[in-house]
Amino acid sequence: MNKNTVLAWSFVVALGGFLFGFDTAVISGAEKAVQLFWSLSEFQHGLTMAIALIGTVAGAAMGAYPSDKLGRKTTLFLVAALYFFSAIGTALAQDWHTFILFRFLGGIGVGVSSVTAPIYISEISPAKSRGKLVGLFQFNVVLGILIAYLSNYFIGQGGEESWRWMLGVQAFPSLIFFILIFFVPESPRWLLLHRGKKEEAMLIMKTVSGEQADNDIELILKSQQESQSKGEARLFSKANRFPVILAILFAVFNQVSGINAIIYYAPRVFEMAGLGTQSSLLSTVGIGLVNFIFTLIAINFIDKVGRRKLMFIGSIGMIASLSLVSYAFFSGHTEGIAVTLYLLFFIAFFAFSQGAVIWVFISEIFPNEVRAKGQTLGSLTHWVMAAIITFCFPALTELLGGGYTFLIFAGCMLLQLLYVWKLMPETKGKSLEDMGDARPLH
Repeated sequence: MNKNTVLAWSFVVALGGFLFGFDTAVISGAEKAVQLFWSLSEFQHGLTMAIALIGTVAGAAMGAYPSDKLGRKTTLFLVAALYFFSAIGTALAQDWHTFILFRFLGGIGVGVSSVTAPIYISEISPAKSRGKLVGLFQFNVVLGILIAYLSNYFIGQGGEESWRWMLGVQAFPSLIFFILIFFVPESPRWLLLHRGKKEEAMLIMKTVSGEQADNDIELILKSQQESQSKGEARLFSKANRFPVILAILFAVFNQVSGINAIIYYAPRVFEMAGLGTQSSLLSTVGIGLVNFIFTLIAINFIDKVGRRKLMFIGSIGMIASLSLVSYAFFSGHTEGIAVTLYLLFFIAFFAFSQGAVIWVFISEIFPNEVRAKGQTLGSLTHWVMAAIITFCFPALTELLGGGYTFLIFAGCMLLQLLYVWKLMPETKGKSLEDMGDARPLH
Protein backbone atom coordinates (compact mmCIF):
# COMPACT_ATOMS: atom_id res chain seq x y z
CA MET A 1 0.00 0.00 0.00
CA ASN A 2 1.27 3.45 -0.88
CA LYS A 3 0.38 5.09 2.43
CA ASN A 4 1.39 8.58 1.37
CA THR A 5 -0.76 8.46 -1.76
CA VAL A 6 -3.87 7.33 0.12
CA LEU A 7 -3.18 9.95 2.81
CA ALA A 8 -2.91 12.65 0.13
CA TRP A 9 -6.21 11.59 -1.49
CA SER A 10 -7.90 11.55 1.91
CA PHE A 11 -6.54 14.97 2.85
CA VAL A 12 -7.72 16.55 -0.41
CA VAL A 13 -11.25 15.20 0.02
CA ALA A 14 -11.19 16.17 3.71
CA LEU A 15 -10.72 19.81 2.59
CA GLY A 16 -14.45 19.64 1.94
CA GLY A 17 -14.68 19.43 5.73
CA PHE A 18 -12.59 22.60 6.09
CA LEU A 19 -15.08 24.49 3.93
CA PHE A 20 -17.94 22.82 5.82
CA GLY A 21 -16.54 24.13 9.15
CA PHE A 22 -15.68 27.57 7.77
CA ASP A 23 -19.11 28.05 6.20
CA THR A 24 -20.85 26.90 9.40
CA ALA A 25 -18.96 29.22 11.77
CA VAL A 26 -18.26 32.31 9.65
CA ILE A 27 -21.79 33.68 10.00
CA SER A 28 -21.29 34.09 13.78
CA GLY A 29 -19.00 37.08 13.11
CA ALA A 30 -21.24 38.66 10.48
CA GLU A 31 -24.73 38.11 11.91
CA LYS A 32 -25.05 41.36 13.89
CA ALA A 33 -23.60 43.49 11.06
CA VAL A 34 -25.92 41.88 8.49
CA GLN A 35 -28.92 42.51 10.78
CA LEU A 36 -28.03 46.18 11.06
CA PHE A 37 -27.07 46.60 7.37
CA TRP A 38 -30.49 45.54 6.09
CA SER A 39 -32.47 46.53 9.23
CA LEU A 40 -33.78 43.00 9.61
CA SER A 41 -36.71 42.11 11.84
CA GLU A 42 -36.29 39.37 14.45
CA PHE A 43 -37.93 36.89 12.07
CA GLN A 44 -35.69 37.91 9.16
CA HIS A 45 -32.63 37.74 11.39
CA GLY A 46 -33.59 34.27 12.59
CA LEU A 47 -34.13 33.12 9.01
CA THR A 48 -30.75 34.57 8.01
CA MET A 49 -29.08 32.50 10.73
CA ALA A 50 -31.07 29.36 9.95
CA ILE A 51 -31.15 29.44 6.13
CA ALA A 52 -27.77 27.76 5.70
CA LEU A 53 -28.90 24.98 8.06
CA ILE A 54 -32.09 24.59 6.03
CA GLY A 55 -29.89 24.27 2.93
CA THR A 56 -27.73 21.76 4.78
CA VAL A 57 -30.78 19.62 5.57
CA ALA A 58 -31.75 19.74 1.87
CA GLY A 59 -28.18 18.89 0.81
CA ALA A 60 -27.95 16.01 3.26
CA ALA A 61 -31.34 14.66 2.10
CA MET A 62 -30.26 14.62 -1.54
CA GLY A 63 -26.62 13.65 -0.88
CA ALA A 64 -26.97 9.96 -1.75
CA TYR A 65 -28.40 10.64 -5.20
CA PRO A 66 -25.45 12.43 -6.87
CA SER A 67 -23.00 10.34 -4.85
CA ASP A 68 -24.43 7.09 -6.23
CA LYS A 69 -25.52 8.28 -9.69
CA LEU A 70 -22.67 10.62 -10.67
CA GLY A 71 -19.89 9.22 -8.50
CA ARG A 72 -18.16 10.43 -5.37
CA LYS A 73 -15.59 12.50 -7.29
CA THR A 74 -18.05 14.34 -9.55
CA THR A 75 -20.21 15.12 -6.51
CA LEU A 76 -17.20 16.66 -4.77
CA PHE A 77 -16.70 18.96 -7.78
CA LEU A 78 -20.31 20.11 -7.35
CA VAL A 79 -19.70 20.71 -3.64
CA ALA A 80 -16.64 22.88 -4.37
CA ALA A 81 -18.65 24.90 -6.91
CA LEU A 82 -21.49 25.45 -4.42
CA TYR A 83 -19.05 26.72 -1.77
CA PHE A 84 -17.37 29.04 -4.29
CA PHE A 85 -20.56 30.63 -5.63
CA SER A 86 -22.02 30.92 -2.13
CA ALA A 87 -18.97 32.88 -0.95
CA ILE A 88 -18.99 35.22 -3.96
CA GLY A 89 -22.77 35.65 -3.90
CA THR A 90 -23.05 36.52 -0.21
CA ALA A 91 -20.09 38.92 -0.39
CA LEU A 92 -21.53 40.84 -3.35
CA ALA A 93 -25.26 40.62 -2.48
CA GLN A 94 -27.08 43.91 -2.93
CA ASP A 95 -30.29 42.86 -1.20
CA TRP A 96 -31.28 40.52 1.65
CA HIS A 97 -33.14 38.03 -0.58
CA THR A 98 -30.05 37.47 -2.75
CA PHE A 99 -27.95 37.09 0.38
CA ILE A 100 -30.09 34.33 1.88
CA LEU A 101 -30.32 32.55 -1.51
CA PHE A 102 -26.53 32.21 -1.67
CA ARG A 103 -26.32 31.24 2.03
CA PHE A 104 -28.85 28.51 1.21
CA LEU A 105 -26.63 27.26 -1.66
CA GLY A 106 -23.65 27.14 0.69
CA GLY A 107 -25.77 25.10 3.10
CA ILE A 108 -26.54 22.60 0.34
CA GLY A 109 -22.78 22.28 -0.19
CA VAL A 110 -22.27 21.52 3.52
CA GLY A 111 -25.04 18.89 3.49
CA VAL A 112 -23.80 17.07 0.39
CA SER A 113 -20.20 17.28 1.64
CA SER A 114 -21.14 15.66 4.96
CA VAL A 115 -22.49 12.68 3.00
CA THR A 116 -19.97 12.28 0.20
CA ALA A 117 -16.57 13.11 1.70
CA PRO A 118 -16.69 10.59 4.61
CA ILE A 119 -18.00 7.88 2.25
CA TYR A 120 -15.20 8.49 -0.25
CA ILE A 121 -12.47 8.39 2.40
CA SER A 122 -13.92 5.25 4.05
CA GLU A 123 -13.99 3.52 0.65
CA ILE A 124 -10.34 4.20 -0.21
CA SER A 125 -8.96 3.55 3.30
CA PRO A 126 -7.41 0.31 4.58
CA ALA A 127 -9.27 -1.04 7.64
CA LYS A 128 -6.40 -0.50 10.10
CA SER A 129 -6.15 3.24 9.44
CA ARG A 130 -9.70 4.06 8.30
CA GLY A 131 -10.65 5.82 11.55
CA LYS A 132 -7.69 8.17 11.33
CA LEU A 133 -8.19 8.90 7.63
CA VAL A 134 -11.96 9.53 7.86
CA GLY A 135 -11.19 11.50 11.02
CA LEU A 136 -9.28 13.93 8.80
CA PHE A 137 -12.68 15.15 7.64
CA GLN A 138 -13.69 16.16 11.17
CA PHE A 139 -10.20 17.55 11.79
CA ASN A 140 -10.69 19.84 8.81
CA VAL A 141 -14.19 20.78 9.99
CA VAL A 142 -12.84 22.09 13.30
CA LEU A 143 -9.85 23.67 11.56
CA GLY A 144 -12.34 25.51 9.32
CA ILE A 145 -14.28 26.67 12.40
CA LEU A 146 -11.09 27.91 14.06
CA ILE A 147 -9.89 29.75 10.94
CA ALA A 148 -13.37 31.29 10.51
CA TYR A 149 -13.27 32.64 14.08
CA LEU A 150 -9.74 34.02 13.60
CA SER A 151 -10.63 35.44 10.17
CA ASN A 152 -13.72 37.15 11.61
CA TYR A 153 -11.67 38.59 14.47
CA PHE A 154 -9.08 40.17 12.15
CA ILE A 155 -11.34 41.16 9.25
CA GLY A 156 -13.87 42.56 11.74
CA GLN A 157 -11.58 45.52 12.37
CA GLY A 158 -12.17 46.75 8.81
CA GLY A 159 -15.32 48.87 9.07
CA GLU A 160 -19.06 48.68 8.45
CA GLU A 161 -19.02 46.31 5.48
CA SER A 162 -16.19 44.08 6.68
CA TRP A 163 -18.81 41.29 6.90
CA ARG A 164 -18.62 41.05 3.10
CA TRP A 165 -14.94 40.09 3.32
CA MET A 166 -15.67 37.70 6.19
CA LEU A 167 -18.01 35.73 3.95
CA GLY A 168 -16.25 36.29 0.61
CA VAL A 169 -12.80 35.09 1.67
CA GLN A 170 -14.13 31.50 1.52
CA ALA A 171 -13.95 31.70 -2.28
CA PHE A 172 -10.16 31.17 -2.16
CA PRO A 173 -10.09 27.78 -0.37
CA SER A 174 -13.14 26.72 -2.42
CA LEU A 175 -11.21 27.30 -5.64
CA ILE A 176 -8.18 25.40 -4.31
CA PHE A 177 -10.45 22.49 -3.31
CA PHE A 178 -11.98 22.39 -6.82
CA ILE A 179 -8.55 22.24 -8.49
CA LEU A 180 -7.16 19.56 -6.16
CA ILE A 181 -10.09 17.19 -6.78
CA PHE A 182 -8.72 16.68 -10.32
CA PHE A 183 -5.80 14.82 -8.71
CA VAL A 184 -7.82 12.20 -6.79
CA PRO A 185 -9.30 9.05 -8.39
CA GLU A 186 -12.88 7.85 -8.21
CA SER A 187 -13.81 5.52 -5.34
CA PRO A 188 -12.89 1.95 -6.38
CA ARG A 189 -15.97 0.54 -4.62
CA TRP A 190 -18.24 2.93 -6.55
CA LEU A 191 -16.56 2.00 -9.86
CA LEU A 192 -17.01 -1.68 -9.10
CA LEU A 193 -20.53 -1.72 -7.68
CA HIS A 194 -22.20 1.13 -9.61
CA ARG A 195 -20.38 0.99 -12.95
CA GLY A 196 -18.96 -2.53 -13.14
CA LYS A 197 -15.48 -1.19 -14.03
CA LYS A 198 -13.43 -3.95 -12.45
CA GLU A 199 -10.10 -3.17 -14.15
CA GLU A 200 -10.22 0.53 -13.28
CA ALA A 201 -11.23 -0.29 -9.71
CA MET A 202 -8.37 -2.80 -9.49
CA LEU A 203 -5.76 -0.18 -10.44
CA ILE A 204 -6.90 2.12 -7.63
CA MET A 205 -7.29 -0.74 -5.15
CA LYS A 206 -3.67 -1.78 -5.78
CA THR A 207 -2.58 1.62 -4.45
CA VAL A 208 -4.81 1.16 -1.41
CA SER A 209 -4.21 -2.52 -0.62
CA GLY A 210 -1.11 -3.55 -2.56
CA GLU A 211 -0.94 -7.34 -2.91
CA GLN A 212 -4.32 -7.72 -1.17
CA ALA A 213 -6.11 -5.87 -4.00
CA ASP A 214 -7.35 -9.04 -5.75
CA ASN A 215 -8.74 -10.43 -2.50
CA ASP A 216 -10.37 -7.12 -1.66
CA ILE A 217 -12.10 -6.90 -5.05
CA GLU A 218 -13.44 -10.44 -4.70
CA LEU A 219 -14.59 -9.71 -1.13
CA ILE A 220 -16.46 -6.60 -2.30
CA LEU A 221 -18.21 -8.55 -5.08
CA LYS A 222 -19.04 -11.41 -2.71
CA SER A 223 -20.42 -8.93 -0.17
CA GLN A 224 -22.60 -7.40 -2.90
CA GLN A 225 -24.09 -10.79 -3.78
CA GLU A 226 -24.77 -11.60 -0.12
CA SER A 227 -26.35 -8.18 0.47
CA GLN A 228 -28.68 -8.65 -2.48
CA SER A 229 -29.66 -12.16 -1.34
CA LYS A 230 -30.39 -10.90 2.21
CA GLY A 231 -32.40 -7.91 1.00
CA GLU A 232 -29.74 -5.44 2.18
CA ALA A 233 -29.95 -3.49 -1.08
CA ARG A 234 -32.82 -1.54 0.54
CA LEU A 235 -31.87 0.77 3.39
CA PHE A 236 -35.06 0.28 5.39
CA SER A 237 -35.01 -3.50 5.36
CA LYS A 238 -35.00 -5.93 8.27
CA ALA A 239 -31.35 -6.75 7.56
CA ASN A 240 -30.35 -3.08 7.97
CA ARG A 241 -32.51 -2.28 10.99
CA PHE A 242 -29.64 -2.24 13.47
CA PRO A 243 -27.27 0.10 11.55
CA VAL A 244 -30.23 2.41 10.84
CA ILE A 245 -31.02 2.63 14.58
CA LEU A 246 -27.32 3.15 15.39
CA ALA A 247 -26.92 5.97 12.84
CA ILE A 248 -30.10 7.85 13.82
CA LEU A 249 -29.39 7.72 17.55
CA PHE A 250 -25.72 8.65 17.11
CA ALA A 251 -26.64 11.71 15.03
CA VAL A 252 -29.37 12.78 17.48
CA PHE A 253 -27.02 12.55 20.47
CA ASN A 254 -24.40 14.57 18.58
CA GLN A 255 -26.71 17.58 18.50
CA VAL A 256 -28.61 17.27 21.80
CA SER A 257 -25.24 17.75 23.49
CA GLY A 258 -25.77 21.43 22.63
CA ILE A 259 -22.63 21.65 20.49
CA ASN A 260 -24.15 23.66 17.64
CA ALA A 261 -25.89 26.03 20.03
CA ILE A 262 -22.50 26.76 21.60
CA ILE A 263 -20.66 27.05 18.24
CA TYR A 264 -23.32 29.33 16.71
CA TYR A 265 -24.08 31.44 19.77
CA ALA A 266 -20.73 31.31 21.60
CA PRO A 267 -20.35 35.10 22.06
CA ARG A 268 -23.93 35.34 23.37
CA VAL A 269 -23.43 32.42 25.79
CA PHE A 270 -20.36 34.11 27.23
CA GLU A 271 -22.20 37.43 27.48
CA MET A 272 -25.01 35.60 29.36
CA ALA A 273 -22.29 34.54 31.81
CA GLY A 274 -21.30 38.15 32.32
CA LEU A 275 -18.29 38.57 30.02
CA GLY A 276 -17.84 41.74 27.98
CA THR A 277 -18.07 41.73 24.18
CA GLN A 278 -14.30 41.67 23.59
CA SER A 279 -13.74 38.93 26.18
CA SER A 280 -16.57 36.94 24.58
CA LEU A 281 -14.90 37.12 21.16
CA LEU A 282 -11.58 35.93 22.59
CA SER A 283 -13.35 33.10 24.47
CA THR A 284 -14.96 32.09 21.17
CA VAL A 285 -11.51 31.78 19.56
CA GLY A 286 -10.57 29.67 22.60
CA ILE A 287 -13.45 27.30 21.83
CA GLY A 288 -12.23 26.93 18.25
CA LEU A 289 -8.67 26.26 19.40
CA VAL A 290 -9.63 23.62 22.00
CA ASN A 291 -11.96 21.97 19.46
CA PHE A 292 -9.06 21.78 17.00
CA ILE A 293 -6.47 20.44 19.48
CA PHE A 294 -8.66 17.66 20.92
CA THR A 295 -9.91 16.57 17.50
CA LEU A 296 -6.27 16.21 16.46
CA ILE A 297 -5.59 14.10 19.57
CA ALA A 298 -8.70 11.96 18.94
CA ILE A 299 -7.85 11.04 15.36
CA ASN A 300 -4.48 9.76 16.58
CA PHE A 301 -6.23 7.49 19.11
CA ILE A 302 -9.33 6.36 17.20
CA ASP A 303 -7.66 3.38 15.47
CA LYS A 304 -5.63 2.44 18.56
CA VAL A 305 -8.24 2.40 21.33
CA GLY A 306 -11.38 2.22 19.16
CA ARG A 307 -14.48 4.30 18.60
CA ARG A 308 -16.41 2.93 21.58
CA LYS A 309 -13.81 3.79 24.23
CA LEU A 310 -13.54 7.38 22.96
CA MET A 311 -17.32 7.65 23.25
CA PHE A 312 -17.28 6.33 26.85
CA ILE A 313 -14.65 8.86 27.92
CA GLY A 314 -16.34 11.72 26.08
CA SER A 315 -19.83 10.98 27.38
CA ILE A 316 -18.68 11.02 31.01
CA GLY A 317 -16.71 14.23 30.45
CA MET A 318 -19.62 15.98 28.75
CA ILE A 319 -22.05 15.00 31.52
CA ALA A 320 -19.66 16.47 34.11
CA SER A 321 -18.83 19.71 32.24
CA LEU A 322 -22.43 20.49 31.21
CA SER A 323 -23.56 19.83 34.81
CA LEU A 324 -20.97 22.32 36.03
CA VAL A 325 -22.21 24.96 33.56
CA SER A 326 -25.77 24.32 34.72
CA TYR A 327 -24.75 24.60 38.39
CA ALA A 328 -22.92 27.88 37.71
CA PHE A 329 -26.09 29.43 36.23
CA PHE A 330 -28.31 28.06 39.01
CA SER A 331 -25.99 29.31 41.75
CA GLY A 332 -25.39 32.66 40.06
CA HIS A 333 -21.61 32.12 40.20
CA THR A 334 -21.00 33.06 36.58
CA GLU A 335 -18.47 35.80 37.18
CA GLY A 336 -14.80 35.30 36.35
CA ILE A 337 -13.69 32.53 34.04
CA ALA A 338 -15.58 29.56 35.58
CA VAL A 339 -18.24 29.18 32.85
CA THR A 340 -15.62 29.74 30.14
CA LEU A 341 -13.47 26.93 31.58
CA TYR A 342 -16.44 24.56 31.95
CA LEU A 343 -17.46 25.16 28.31
CA LEU A 344 -13.87 24.64 27.15
CA PHE A 345 -13.86 21.30 29.05
CA PHE A 346 -17.12 20.40 27.29
CA ILE A 347 -15.67 21.25 23.88
CA ALA A 348 -12.56 19.16 24.65
CA PHE A 349 -14.59 16.07 25.60
CA PHE A 350 -16.96 16.56 22.64
CA ALA A 351 -14.09 16.87 20.17
CA PHE A 352 -12.36 13.81 21.65
CA SER A 353 -15.50 11.67 21.24
CA GLN A 354 -18.62 12.63 19.28
CA GLY A 355 -16.85 15.18 17.12
CA ALA A 356 -14.15 12.77 15.96
CA VAL A 357 -16.24 9.60 15.82
CA ILE A 358 -19.55 10.55 14.16
CA TRP A 359 -18.55 10.69 10.49
CA VAL A 360 -16.20 7.70 10.88
CA PHE A 361 -18.77 5.49 12.58
CA ILE A 362 -21.73 6.29 10.31
CA SER A 363 -19.59 5.83 7.16
CA GLU A 364 -18.57 2.34 8.36
CA ILE A 365 -21.68 0.58 9.63
CA PHE A 366 -23.75 0.21 6.44
CA PRO A 367 -23.31 -2.42 3.69
CA ASN A 368 -21.68 -1.26 0.42
CA GLU A 369 -25.02 -1.37 -1.41
CA VAL A 370 -26.66 1.24 0.82
CA ARG A 371 -23.66 3.11 2.26
CA ALA A 372 -24.51 6.42 0.55
CA LYS A 373 -28.16 6.14 1.60
CA GLY A 374 -27.12 5.25 5.17
CA GLN A 375 -24.69 8.16 5.32
CA THR A 376 -27.47 10.39 3.99
CA LEU A 377 -29.80 9.18 6.76
CA GLY A 378 -27.21 9.87 9.46
CA SER A 379 -26.24 13.23 8.01
CA LEU A 380 -29.86 14.28 7.47
CA THR A 381 -30.74 13.37 11.08
CA HIS A 382 -27.69 15.33 12.28
CA TRP A 383 -28.61 18.47 10.35
CA VAL A 384 -32.34 18.37 11.14
CA MET A 385 -31.44 18.19 14.84
CA ALA A 386 -28.84 20.96 14.36
CA ALA A 387 -31.49 23.21 12.81
CA ILE A 388 -33.98 22.48 15.62
CA ILE A 389 -31.44 23.08 18.41
CA THR A 390 -30.04 26.24 16.76
CA PHE A 391 -33.55 27.61 16.22
CA CYS A 392 -34.78 26.77 19.73
CA PHE A 393 -31.70 27.68 21.80
CA PRO A 394 -32.35 31.46 22.17
CA ALA A 395 -36.00 30.86 23.11
CA LEU A 396 -35.02 28.00 25.44
CA THR A 397 -32.52 30.13 27.35
CA GLU A 398 -35.02 32.98 27.51
CA LEU A 399 -37.78 30.69 28.83
CA LEU A 400 -35.80 28.37 31.13
CA GLY A 401 -32.56 30.24 31.78
CA GLY A 402 -29.04 28.89 31.38
CA GLY A 403 -29.29 26.49 34.34
CA TYR A 404 -32.16 24.35 33.06
CA THR A 405 -31.00 24.57 29.40
CA PHE A 406 -27.58 23.11 30.15
CA LEU A 407 -29.09 20.60 32.58
CA ILE A 408 -31.22 19.26 29.69
CA PHE A 409 -28.07 18.90 27.57
CA ALA A 410 -26.35 17.04 30.43
CA GLY A 411 -29.34 14.68 30.76
CA CYS A 412 -29.16 13.90 27.04
CA MET A 413 -25.50 12.98 27.42
CA LEU A 414 -26.44 10.56 30.21
CA LEU A 415 -28.72 8.84 27.69
CA GLN A 416 -25.82 8.82 25.22
CA LEU A 417 -23.67 7.01 27.79
CA LEU A 418 -26.35 4.30 28.05
CA TYR A 419 -26.44 4.05 24.23
CA VAL A 420 -22.66 3.53 24.08
CA TRP A 421 -22.78 0.95 26.87
CA LYS A 422 -25.76 -1.08 25.63
CA LEU A 423 -25.88 -0.66 21.84
CA MET A 424 -22.75 0.68 20.22
CA PRO A 425 -20.49 -1.99 18.64
CA GLU A 426 -16.76 -1.56 18.12
CA THR A 427 -15.80 -1.17 14.44
CA LYS A 428 -12.04 -0.70 14.89
CA GLY A 429 -9.96 -2.78 12.46
CA LYS A 430 -12.91 -4.36 10.59
CA SER A 431 -13.11 -4.21 6.80
CA LEU A 432 -16.21 -2.48 5.42
CA GLU A 433 -17.41 -5.85 4.17
CA ASP A 434 -17.16 -7.37 7.68
CA MET A 435 -19.36 -4.77 9.37
CA GLY A 436 -22.35 -7.08 9.20
CA ASP A 437 -20.83 -8.92 12.14
CA ALA A 438 -21.19 -5.87 14.36
CA ARG A 439 -24.07 -6.36 16.76
CA PRO A 440 -25.08 -4.81 20.09
CA LEU A 441 -22.90 -5.87 23.00
CA HIS A 442 -25.82 -6.54 25.39
